Amino acid sequence: MDLVLFEYALKHILIILRIIRQPRSSALLVGIGGSGRKSFAQLASFIADYSTMSLEITKNYNYSQFKEDIKKIFHEIGVKNKFISFLFSDTQIKDEQFL
Repeated sequence: MDLVLFEYALKHILIILRIIRQPRSSALLVGIGGSGRKSFAQLASFIADYSTMSLEITKNYNYSQFKEDIKKIFHEIGVKNKFISFLFSDTQIKDEQFL
């Protein structure tokens, strides 16, 4: 796949990269759909040699499954000492009661 990056995109990728390489950092990427937030975050994570994780939301996904998924992520980070970028989209919010 051919990839074309322009200066504006590179600046945003470098900003995300700088943020995620800092200890205990987080970033909130805001923009309209199709603006490249997820792609930029994944590319910056790849450059930083981080794994990316995201939740797989199904019709029957519930709070206990959410807790188990978060436990798995914390286990990877804390016990296995891996660097992970956790990607969470607004479309993955099923029930706002727990937020």
